[in-house]
Amino acid sequence: MKKKITIGLAAILLATGLLTGCSKSSPSASTPNGTPASHVLKVGAAVVPHSEILNFIKPKLKEQGIDLNVVVLDDEGQLNPALAERQIDANYFQHVPYLESVSKEKGYSFAVASKVHVEPIGFYSQKHKSTSLPDKATIAIPNNPSNEYRALVLLQKNGLIKLREGIANYQATPRDITENPKQLKFVEVDAAQLTRTLPDVDGAVINTNYVLEAKLDPNSALFREEADSPYANVVVVRKGDETREDIKQLDAALRSPEVKKFLQEKYQGAVVPAF
Repeated sequence: MKKKITIGLAAILLATGLLTGCSKSSPSASTPNGTPASHVLKVGAAVVPHSEILNFIKPKLKEQGIDLNVVVLDDEGQLNPALAERQIDANYFQHVPYLESVSKEKGYSFAVASKVHVEPIGFYSQKHKSTSLPDKATIAIPNNPSNEYRALVLLQKNGLIKLREGIANYQATPRDITENPKQLKFVEVDAAQLTRTLPDVDGAVINTNYVLEAKLDPNSALFREEADSPYANVVVVRKGDETREDIKQLDAALRSPEVKKFLQEKYQGAVVPAF
Protein backbone atom coordinates (compact mmCIF):
# COMPACT_ATOMS: atom_id res chain seq x y z
CA MET A 1 0.00 0.00 0.00
CA LYS A 2 2.81 2.42 0.96
CA LYS A 3 4.57 1.58 -2.30
CA LYS A 4 1.45 2.42 -4.32
CA ILE A 5 1.03 5.74 -2.46
CA THR A 6 4.70 6.61 -3.08
CA ILE A 7 4.42 5.85 -6.78
CA GLY A 8 1.21 7.87 -7.00
CA LEU A 9 2.77 10.86 -5.23
CA ALA A 10 5.81 10.73 -7.51
CA ALA A 11 3.54 10.72 -10.55
CA ILE A 12 1.67 13.77 -9.26
CA LEU A 13 4.91 15.65 -8.57
CA LEU A 14 6.25 14.75 -12.01
CA ALA A 15 3.08 15.93 -13.68
CA THR A 16 3.15 19.17 -11.69
CA GLY A 17 6.77 19.74 -12.66
CA LEU A 18 6.03 19.21 -16.32
CA LEU A 19 3.07 21.57 -16.20
CA THR A 20 5.18 24.18 -14.43
CA GLY A 21 7.91 23.79 -17.02
CA CYS A 22 5.39 24.20 -19.81
CA SER A 23 3.92 27.31 -18.24
CA LYS A 24 7.30 29.06 -18.39
CA SER A 25 7.62 28.67 -22.13
CA SER A 26 3.99 28.66 -23.24
CA PRO A 27 2.19 32.02 -23.49
CA SER A 28 -1.09 32.49 -21.71
CA ALA A 29 -4.25 33.77 -23.36
CA SER A 30 -3.60 36.50 -25.88
CA THR A 31 -4.94 40.02 -26.20
CA PRO A 32 -6.61 41.04 -29.49
CA ASN A 33 -3.25 42.13 -30.95
CA GLY A 34 -1.68 38.75 -30.23
CA THR A 35 0.42 39.79 -27.22
CA PRO A 36 0.32 37.40 -24.21
CA ALA A 37 -2.20 38.72 -21.68
CA SER A 38 0.06 38.13 -18.68
CA HIS A 39 3.59 37.68 -19.93
CA VAL A 40 6.35 38.24 -17.36
CA LEU A 41 9.59 39.80 -18.58
CA LYS A 42 12.45 39.77 -16.06
CA VAL A 43 15.11 42.46 -16.53
CA GLY A 44 18.09 42.74 -14.19
CA ALA A 45 19.23 46.30 -13.56
CA ALA A 46 21.48 48.62 -11.61
CA VAL A 47 19.64 50.63 -8.96
CA VAL A 48 20.20 54.11 -10.43
CA PRO A 49 19.20 55.17 -13.00
CA HIS A 50 18.47 51.88 -14.73
CA SER A 51 15.79 50.48 -12.42
CA GLU A 52 14.17 53.92 -12.22
CA ILE A 53 13.94 54.09 -16.01
CA LEU A 54 12.52 50.58 -16.22
CA ASN A 55 9.94 51.31 -13.55
CA PHE A 56 8.93 54.41 -15.51
CA ILE A 57 7.99 52.30 -18.55
CA LYS A 58 6.23 49.53 -16.59
CA PRO A 59 2.71 50.99 -17.07
CA LYS A 60 3.24 51.35 -20.83
CA LEU A 61 4.39 47.74 -21.16
CA LYS A 62 1.54 46.58 -18.93
CA GLU A 63 -0.90 48.02 -21.48
CA GLN A 64 0.80 45.83 -24.09
CA GLY A 65 0.41 42.67 -22.01
CA ILE A 66 3.92 42.61 -20.54
CA ASP A 67 4.42 42.41 -16.79
CA LEU A 68 7.90 43.93 -16.40
CA ASN A 69 9.72 42.47 -13.39
CA VAL A 70 12.72 44.67 -12.49
CA VAL A 71 15.37 42.59 -10.72
CA VAL A 72 17.98 44.52 -8.71
CA LEU A 73 20.91 42.56 -7.26
CA ASP A 74 23.24 43.75 -4.50
CA ASP A 75 26.19 42.88 -6.72
CA GLU A 76 25.84 44.19 -10.29
CA GLY A 77 28.63 41.82 -11.29
CA GLN A 78 26.10 38.98 -10.98
CA LEU A 79 23.74 40.40 -13.62
CA ASN A 80 25.64 38.85 -16.53
CA PRO A 81 25.89 35.40 -14.89
CA ALA A 82 22.16 35.65 -14.09
CA LEU A 83 21.45 36.31 -17.76
CA ALA A 84 23.68 33.48 -18.92
CA GLU A 85 21.97 31.10 -16.48
CA ARG A 86 18.49 32.18 -17.69
CA GLN A 87 17.45 33.59 -14.32
CA ILE A 88 16.50 36.80 -16.14
CA ASP A 89 15.52 37.61 -19.72
CA ALA A 90 17.73 40.69 -20.13
CA ASN A 91 19.93 43.04 -18.17
CA TYR A 92 20.43 46.77 -18.26
CA PHE A 93 23.45 48.15 -16.41
CA GLN A 94 26.50 48.11 -18.69
CA HIS A 95 28.07 49.77 -21.71
CA VAL A 96 29.44 48.00 -24.79
CA PRO A 97 33.20 48.18 -23.96
CA TYR A 98 32.51 46.57 -20.57
CA LEU A 99 30.25 43.96 -22.21
CA GLU A 100 32.91 43.10 -24.77
CA SER A 101 35.59 42.85 -22.09
CA VAL A 102 33.62 40.57 -19.77
CA SER A 103 32.23 38.46 -22.64
CA LYS A 104 35.75 37.78 -23.86
CA GLU A 105 36.80 36.80 -20.35
CA LYS A 106 33.77 34.66 -19.47
CA GLY A 107 32.73 33.42 -22.92
CA TYR A 108 29.23 34.88 -22.84
CA SER A 109 27.12 34.68 -25.99
CA PHE A 110 25.17 37.93 -25.63
CA ALA A 111 23.72 40.54 -27.96
CA VAL A 112 22.80 44.21 -27.57
CA ALA A 113 19.06 44.74 -27.89
CA SER A 114 18.85 48.47 -27.21
CA LYS A 115 21.09 51.51 -26.70
CA VAL A 116 19.41 53.76 -24.16
CA HIS A 117 21.49 56.36 -22.34
CA VAL A 118 24.93 57.70 -21.49
CA GLU A 119 26.09 58.47 -17.96
CA PRO A 120 29.01 60.84 -18.52
CA ILE A 121 31.82 59.72 -16.22
CA GLY A 122 33.27 62.60 -14.21
CA PHE A 123 36.17 63.75 -12.06
CA TYR A 124 35.13 64.63 -8.51
CA SER A 125 37.05 66.10 -5.58
CA GLN A 126 36.19 67.08 -2.04
CA LYS A 127 39.61 68.68 -1.51
CA HIS A 128 40.04 70.83 -4.61
CA LYS A 129 37.79 73.30 -6.42
CA SER A 130 39.67 73.42 -9.73
CA THR A 131 41.61 71.14 -12.05
CA SER A 132 44.90 72.69 -10.89
CA LEU A 133 45.83 69.67 -8.82
CA PRO A 134 49.00 69.68 -6.70
CA ASP A 135 52.01 67.63 -7.71
CA LYS A 136 51.86 63.98 -6.62
CA ALA A 137 48.10 64.20 -6.02
CA THR A 138 46.36 60.84 -5.54
CA ILE A 139 43.57 59.97 -7.95
CA ALA A 140 41.23 56.99 -7.60
CA ILE A 141 40.05 55.29 -10.79
CA PRO A 142 37.82 52.25 -11.51
CA ASN A 143 39.68 48.94 -11.49
CA ASN A 144 37.72 47.15 -14.24
CA PRO A 145 39.50 47.33 -17.61
CA SER A 146 36.99 49.24 -19.75
CA ASN A 147 36.12 51.87 -17.15
CA GLU A 148 39.77 52.26 -16.18
CA TYR A 149 40.60 53.10 -19.78
CA ARG A 150 37.62 55.44 -19.90
CA ALA A 151 38.83 57.27 -16.77
CA LEU A 152 42.37 57.62 -18.08
CA VAL A 153 41.12 58.98 -21.42
CA LEU A 154 39.06 61.57 -19.54
CA LEU A 155 42.15 62.66 -17.60
CA GLN A 156 44.11 62.81 -20.85
CA LYS A 157 41.46 64.97 -22.55
CA ASN A 158 41.77 67.40 -19.67
CA GLY A 159 45.53 67.68 -19.96
CA LEU A 160 46.60 65.81 -16.82
CA ILE A 161 48.30 62.81 -18.46
CA LYS A 162 49.10 61.33 -21.85
CA LEU A 163 48.55 57.69 -22.83
CA ARG A 164 50.61 55.68 -25.25
CA GLU A 165 49.29 55.68 -28.80
CA GLY A 166 47.64 52.70 -30.45
CA ILE A 167 45.36 51.55 -27.63
CA ALA A 168 42.40 50.13 -29.54
CA ASN A 169 40.73 47.64 -27.22
CA TYR A 170 39.27 49.99 -24.58
CA GLN A 171 41.73 48.65 -22.02
CA ALA A 172 44.51 50.58 -20.33
CA THR A 173 46.10 50.92 -16.89
CA PRO A 174 48.40 53.55 -15.36
CA ARG A 175 51.27 51.56 -16.90
CA ASP A 176 50.12 52.88 -20.28
CA ILE A 177 50.73 56.50 -19.22
CA THR A 178 53.66 58.00 -21.15
CA GLU A 179 53.49 61.54 -19.76
CA ASN A 180 52.57 62.48 -16.18
CA PRO A 181 53.96 66.00 -15.57
CA LYS A 182 52.40 66.34 -12.10
CA GLN A 183 53.57 62.86 -11.06
CA LEU A 184 50.02 61.93 -10.18
CA LYS A 185 49.56 58.75 -8.18
CA PHE A 186 46.77 56.36 -9.11
CA VAL A 187 44.74 54.06 -6.89
CA GLU A 188 42.66 51.38 -8.60
CA VAL A 189 39.37 50.87 -6.74
CA ASP A 190 36.22 48.83 -7.31
CA ALA A 191 33.90 51.19 -9.20
CA ALA A 192 31.10 50.84 -6.64
CA GLN A 193 33.45 51.93 -3.82
CA LEU A 194 34.80 55.09 -5.45
CA THR A 195 32.36 57.46 -3.74
CA ARG A 196 33.45 56.09 -0.36
CA THR A 197 37.09 56.56 -1.33
CA LEU A 198 36.56 60.19 -2.33
CA PRO A 199 37.33 61.78 1.09
CA ASP A 200 40.69 59.98 1.24
CA VAL A 201 42.08 61.03 -2.15
CA ASP A 202 42.62 64.26 -4.06
CA GLY A 203 40.07 63.23 -6.62
CA ALA A 204 38.33 60.30 -8.24
CA VAL A 205 36.87 59.45 -11.64
CA ILE A 206 33.42 58.03 -10.90
CA ASN A 207 30.57 56.62 -12.98
CA THR A 208 27.43 58.74 -12.72
CA ASN A 209 25.20 55.90 -11.50
CA TYR A 210 27.34 55.55 -8.36
CA VAL A 211 27.34 59.33 -7.91
CA LEU A 212 23.54 59.32 -8.01
CA GLU A 213 23.32 56.35 -5.63
CA ALA A 214 25.56 58.19 -3.13
CA LYS A 215 23.30 61.28 -3.36
CA LEU A 216 26.16 63.40 -4.68
CA ASP A 217 25.49 66.22 -7.13
CA PRO A 218 26.64 65.08 -10.61
CA ASN A 219 27.07 68.73 -11.56
CA SER A 220 29.75 69.08 -8.87
CA ALA A 221 32.20 67.23 -11.14
CA LEU A 222 35.24 69.36 -12.00
CA PHE A 223 34.98 67.92 -15.52
CA ARG A 224 32.95 65.23 -17.28
CA GLU A 225 32.70 63.38 -20.57
CA GLU A 226 30.89 65.07 -23.42
CA ALA A 227 27.47 63.82 -24.51
CA ASP A 228 29.03 62.09 -27.54
CA SER A 229 30.65 59.46 -25.29
CA PRO A 230 30.79 55.98 -26.87
CA TYR A 231 29.83 54.45 -23.52
CA ALA A 232 26.08 54.19 -23.99
CA ASN A 233 24.33 51.93 -21.50
CA VAL A 234 22.59 49.07 -23.27
CA VAL A 235 19.98 46.37 -22.78
CA VAL A 236 21.68 43.00 -23.20
CA VAL A 237 20.07 39.64 -24.00
CA ARG A 238 21.22 36.14 -24.87
CA LYS A 239 22.19 35.95 -28.53
CA GLY A 240 19.09 35.25 -30.62
CA ASP A 241 16.66 36.73 -28.10
CA GLU A 242 17.00 40.21 -29.58
CA THR A 243 14.35 39.17 -32.14
CA ARG A 244 11.80 38.21 -29.48
CA GLU A 245 8.66 40.30 -29.67
CA ASP A 246 8.71 41.21 -25.96
CA ILE A 247 12.33 42.39 -26.22
CA LYS A 248 11.40 44.54 -29.24
CA GLN A 249 8.55 46.05 -27.21
CA LEU A 250 10.98 46.74 -24.35
CA ASP A 251 13.35 48.46 -26.78
CA ALA A 252 10.56 50.60 -28.24
CA ALA A 253 9.39 51.67 -24.78
CA LEU A 254 12.90 52.55 -23.59
CA ARG A 255 13.63 54.62 -26.70
CA SER A 256 10.37 56.51 -26.72
CA PRO A 257 9.93 60.31 -26.63
CA GLU A 258 8.44 59.90 -23.14
CA VAL A 259 11.64 58.31 -21.83
CA LYS A 260 13.78 60.99 -23.47
CA LYS A 261 11.76 63.65 -21.68
CA PHE A 262 11.94 61.69 -18.41
CA LEU A 263 15.75 61.49 -18.61
CA GLN A 264 16.14 65.16 -19.43
CA GLU A 265 13.83 66.36 -16.68
CA LYS A 266 14.79 63.96 -13.88
CA TYR A 267 18.57 63.83 -14.29
CA GLN A 268 19.34 67.31 -15.61
CA GLY A 269 22.30 66.27 -17.79
CA ALA A 270 23.66 63.57 -15.46
CA VAL A 271 21.99 60.94 -17.66
CA VAL A 272 21.84 61.73 -21.37
CA PRO A 273 19.59 59.98 -23.96
CA ALA A 274 21.57 57.97 -26.50
CA PHE A 275 18.78 57.91 -29.10
